[in-house]
Amino acid sequence: MLESAYEQCLAYELGKRNIHSDRQVQLPVVYDGVKIDAGYRIDLLIENRLIVEIKAVEHLLPIHQAQLLTYLKLANKRVGLLINFNVQSLKNGIKRMVYKL
Repeated sequence: MLESAYEQCLAYELGKRNIHSDRQVQLPVVYDGVKIDAGYRIDLLIENRLIVEIKAVEHLLPIHQAQLLTYLKLANKRVGLLINFNVQSLKNGIKRMVYKL
């Protein structure tokens, strides 16, 4: 399935459990004091604390980890999950990342 389908289903499941999540949160870059829409979008921001980046790829690559770290830094958040749904067992597709603020 497409990443967007997994994103919608995960957001739905979180909502059923009364866990607030925002989808496709715009993440501007601040350059020289000006907010610039550079096209960054957080897949899911859960309880305004946890960034979730969703993938449906054969293997997670270093570029995917760099993407999540960039989002953590720009959003001033500490913890994120990189979830790859294209795995036989979901527990093998989850990578937790922490950014020191």
